[in-house]
Amino acid sequence: MSMLFERWFANRFVNRIAHKAAFASAMLLCMFWSLASALQADAQPPAAAVFQEWPNEWDGRPLQPLALSEVEHRFADRFPGAIARMTDGRQMLVMRRVDTPTRMLHPAADCYRALGYGIAQARLEQDVHARLWRCFVAERHGVQKMRVCERIVDAQGAAFTDTSAWYWAAASGRSNGPWQAVTSARTIE
Repeated sequence: MSMLFERWFANRFVNRIAHKAAFASAMLLCMFWSLASALQADAQPPAAAVFQEWPNEWDGRPLQPLALSEVEHRFADRFPGAIARMTDGRQMLVMRRVDTPTRMLHPAADCYRALGYGIAQARLEQDVHARLWRCFVAERHGVQKMRVCERIVDAQGAAFTDTSAWYWAAASGRSNGPWQAVTSARTIE
């Protein structure tokens, strides 16, 4: 009986140590990840210190800048990069320079849903320049109908149509920034 008790106690002791070691390893990994992220963020200049020159044209059409709304300004103040809204006369473009991986860059469909739009016909599409976009139709109250497309491009030219895939590639270092995220929206008649 004594031997069974000793074996049980030893197994329990070993299991406790193994659980504590696994927990400690996980905490060290989290601390290492945080430290690595902090060092990477420190290596980059603050967003306010980086001047952003936006393009003058999009697909051969001249762009006109549009003012950000008050809500967009508040969002842009916390955004790790820069945001601009423009039009080429046919569509509105929201351009974002993203300096670091962030969860503040999320799918356009989420924004439109939050504004009360229904989302339909979501799919990948290739434009006339062979660029791949994630597109959908956003409709509100059966009156406003918009065609929305988005993509993210990294500093080496690799493109992402899925925000989550971009985030994990950027956070793991498989994609390097700064990144350019473009969302286009045009009214459907």
